Amino acid sequence: MEDRLAQGRQGNDETTAIVLRAQNGDVLAMDELLDLLAPYVSRLCGSIAMQDGPDATQEAMIAIFRRIRQLKEPSALFGWVRAIATREAVRVAARNNRISQAELAEIPQPGSAELIVDINDVLRRLSPEHRAVLVLRDIEGLDEQSVSHLLEVPVGTVRSRLFRARRIFRRAWT
Repeated sequence: MEDRLAQGRQGNDETTAIVLRAQNGDVLAMDELLDLLAPYVSRLCGSIAMQDGPDATQEAMIAIFRRIRQLKEPSALFGWVRAIATREAVRVAARNNRISQAELAEIPQPGSAELIVDINDVLRRLSPEHRAVLVLRDIEGLDEQSVSHLLEVPVGTVRSRLFRARRIFRRAWT
């Protein structure tokens, strides 16, 4: 599956053909597209929306399939999907922001054996907007201009959110 995802992200001819068939209403192509996109969307939404990741993933997949006919360039599938998934993850996380002040006061211990749990805990402390910028820039590897375009905010806003998100993240470890 990972090989198929990597091939699909490169915009190969097979993925383009699947998208074109899905745009024409081919149910089997839509099923193939679902298999191809679901892991990527789930990972992206989970990183941004945290505990609301499954809800965000579901909302993103619904939006993707409702708008599949609007995709003008099938070879740009993964960039288009990334934009939709990011927006949905931020929207769902902001809507469902359930972090209590008690949770914010708990700082994980540096050097813990449960490093991934600690990282997720720190990420959960960030607002969805800060978390989205951090994930897109530092995990997905996008440049500030691309993050700006995806989130539909000025580059200066991306820079300030990234600065704050990194500062909050660093403080949690000290």
